[in-house]
Amino acid sequence: MKFFGDNHYFNWGVTAFFVAAASMLFYFGIFHMEILVSGIQTVFRIIMPLIYGAAIAYLLNPVLNFLEKKVIYPACDFKKHKVGKRGSRVIRYFCVLISVFLLCWLVYALVMTILPEIINSTVNIINSFPQYMDDIQKWVTKSLEDNRDLNALAVELFDKYAARFENFLSRDILPQLQGALIHLSSGVWDVLVFFKNIVIGIIVSIYILADKEAFTAKAKMFLYAAFTPQWANRILENARFTHRTFGGFISGKIVDSLIIGILCYMGTSLLGTPYSILVSVVVGVTNIIPFFGPYLGAVPCAFLILLVNPMQCLYFIIFILALQQFDGNILGPKILGESTGLSSFMVILAILVGGGLFGIVGMFVGVPVCAVLYALLWNHIHKALSEKNLPLDIQIYKTSKYLNSGEEKPKNNAKKG
Repeated sequence: MKFFGDNHYFNWGVTAFFVAAASMLFYFGIFHMEILVSGIQTVFRIIMPLIYGAAIAYLLNPVLNFLEKKVIYPACDFKKHKVGKRGSRVIRYFCVLISVFLLCWLVYALVMTILPEIINSTVNIINSFPQYMDDIQKWVTKSLEDNRDLNALAVELFDKYAARFENFLSRDILPQLQGALIHLSSGVWDVLVFFKNIVIGIIVSIYILADKEAFTAKAKMFLYAAFTPQWANRILENARFTHRTFGGFISGKIVDSLIIGILCYMGTSLLGTPYSILVSVVVGVTNIIPFFGPYLGAVPCAFLILLVNPMQCLYFIIFILALQQFDGNILGPKILGESTGLSSFMVILAILVGGGLFGIVGMFVGVPVCAVLYALLWNHIHKALSEKNLPLDIQIYKTSKYLNSGEEKPKNNAKKG
């Protein structure tokens, strides 16, 4: 009995079906976009726990592999204890539970460390804002005391805009914060739904991690049943490449940002920088975003420090510039290597497009996704050039106007006027 990949008429039928479905979806998307978007959002709301579970399982898979291959099984070999099939199952579930526990403990520790610091810092900034303005004014006056005209102008401008900024904080920011709290209290149901999805996602991730080999094997069975062996092998090769690029970038960037956050805390503590914990967390978290991340985190932190001590702000900016140079030239390449293979232009493009479509998450995920699509495109280009017996060296295309492909360049037979 012939199946999907061997039945010519079946393949034509499937192709016609997908073409018709794509045409209908394109037409519906143009004239009924709001209904289409609403339908997509509904589908995503339904399967969101599965998406959370798959994402959590993907992030915890390296931890699970480390516990099994580097801790448990080496310990069993050292004790000369033979692990059977049932023992392997017990070890798998034990490592899965330990991985989930470590994730929950890490999230709890981060929240309990960051949340009180954010609350205290925000309250101190609002309460001490008049004193900050007075300190900055004294510093500006002392710096410009040799030039009376410039000093008077600076004091006048400072008084004018400081009053406006203080009114902005008291009249605009605080009412908006109160409104946000009221909106948050009215949206308790959304918060409960989010936590419900997270809890179900954790449960789903446990089942995925516990039986990940079976899920992988069934996916391969489906591929080889639905496609020819050549196409199935190509899909698996692309999937493995996607995993190497995507997983390598995410894990490497998390480790890199963690190290940068710790180094930032050590440096700001030695310099006596205000809000060292809050500043280090902001710098470490925003460092996850490639290229723009360090600047997105350093600017608000520098402003917070400027309100307390302008000289400490200057020291902080110098320290951050040195830290980012160390990260960009030494630490980052050492950890990430060539995991993306993208040029600076492609990185900026991926961040802008990803951020415009999906916000902060898109800015982070956009780079590895772009790297995968870029590599797949160039693999197809190289294959097409090889089939045409054309060179693959880019230098040839830089130095040659035309390639010697056996065909002469068309001549222009038009007579000159």
